[in-house]
Amino acid sequence: MTHQLTPGAERAIAAAGKWLPRSQASGLESDTICAPLLEPVGLPELLLGLLDEPECRAAKMLAAARVAAETVVAEWPEFVQMETDEPSAGPRRWSPKLQEAIAAAAARLADYPQPLELATEHLLLGIVLSDSAAGHWLRDKGLDAERLEMEIHRLYGIESGPLEVDWAEIGNSGTTTAAEQVADTLPPKTLSENSPAPAADLASQPIGVLRIIDAAANRAGEGLRAVEDYTRFVLDDRHLTALAKQLRHDLAAALARVPAADRHAARDTTADVGAGIQTAAESRRADAADVAAAAFQRAQQALRSLEEYVKLWDPAGAALLESLRYRAYTLERAVSTTAGSLDRLAAARLCVLLDGRDSPQQFGRLAETLVAAGVDMLQLRDKRLDDRQLLARARQLREITRGSDALLVVNDRPDLALLARADGVHVGQDDLPVKAARAVVGPRLLIGVSTHSLPQARQAVMDGANYIGVGPTFPSGTKTFERFTGLELLRGVAAEIRLPAFAIGGIGPENLPEVLACGISRAAVSGAVLAAEDPAAAVRLMRNAAANERK
Repeated sequence: MTHQLTPGAERAIAAAGKWLPRSQASGLESDTICAPLLEPVGLPELLLGLLDEPECRAAKMLAAARVAAETVVAEWPEFVQMETDEPSAGPRRWSPKLQEAIAAAAARLADYPQPLELATEHLLLGIVLSDSAAGHWLRDKGLDAERLEMEIHRLYGIESGPLEVDWAEIGNSGTTTAAEQVADTLPPKTLSENSPAPAADLASQPIGVLRIIDAAANRAGEGLRAVEDYTRFVLDDRHLTALAKQLRHDLAAALARVPAADRHAARDTTADVGAGIQTAAESRRADAADVAAAAFQRAQQALRSLEEYVKLWDPAGAALLESLRYRAYTLERAVSTTAGSLDRLAAARLCVLLDGRDSPQQFGRLAETLVAAGVDMLQLRDKRLDDRQLLARARQLREITRGSDALLVVNDRPDLALLARADGVHVGQDDLPVKAARAVVGPRLLIGVSTHSLPQARQAVMDGANYIGVGPTFPSGTKTFERFTGLELLRGVAAEIRLPAFAIGGIGPENLPEVLACGISRAAVSGAVLAAEDPAAAVRLMRNAAANERK
């Protein structure tokens, strides 16, 4: 079943479809666009579509947060607006992120009188709820999902909190819930045309099924709470804590489709045959990270059980639970990678970006000097050398660093990093994405990502990066930039992201204290060491300053 949209929401989505990635827009040779060949409409485009309706509620809410089309385009400059009419062969497809966002918003409004028409404010709520760059960006702008939801309740004259709904009556009435209205936009695998017809309503299910739902719901919630406690108190990571908390809240919203009274009536803990069964492994945990890993497993398995049994009467609800399970997988990777990277890079305070110099001999002497001085990481970056020369320098540097504590990272080239047996590769925003780099270097090499904004830093965490470079902070003598992110970005990253972060761009002994005062205890430098009269002394000075700040 397709969505029921208000006219304003329909116009906003149509307007969103006219925003295209610059790469696709530049390749069009005529005004006729074939929709199936275009990228699906994503959340940034939907934001721009909502702003194209200046009188709609969503646009006014965005304006109150000082979000205008210009600020969205500045954040996502890869999109351009086409002047053509709607693409041929119908409107553009919706991206999975957009589908999930609307499903999340519909789940929050599932208790509204049905059938529910999704308006522009509902679309905006979905974006703010989403685990996406657009969602994070809007939350940074002050658009809080809980406050936005309360405002929607107020606009519709509905008291905040779940409404009293007779689910058995709804199940027999043929009325469509809001989440069922979004079912058709979910990936095909979530709803099978060949599956048996679901039961008419929850009340017709055996009491044992309700006991499964109750037990699995408790396990999932308990597991996610343990994960949230780990990200909050052990990792001290605001970004991951917010994601864990949002996932837990979205689970509660999805479970609201099953009345708590029914779950409690079916509960029989004293007679549960599995209550006293426990394996030896369940009573042992090695450390806090092990607790979090077990909690993730508990939550994911419980979500799968919920998803399968909810299919008996509520396929759309099962699809929502499936999306939560995949979000849990992604969050687990981010949490595990952050914890592992903090351990692997615990001692890494100073990274020196090193070019190939004029000869292998000159390169070798400088690298040996830096390693002897105690540099933590050397990043080989040289745009002048051809592939053979660059690989030869990387292998030379590997031999120099072998047996020392210095890590070797190759810039831009995961293939050469692998051939040289480097410790990692560093990629920029215009280079290979983390997923592609990981496919080349395998699971164990470090992957660093250059980030120039808070959304990019957050995305690097979720993509599975092991560390990030943050900047450019100050003007640099070795590289030119159109703009400088300055100390403000360093403070923003330090406030919410615990993944190892190296400040970069024009950093030297004279301004390193300003960097450290922002809460960033790692720095990547080039000219401050390579152009110094005594490179070894420069390394020792800056590394000691960073190490002392950490203490």
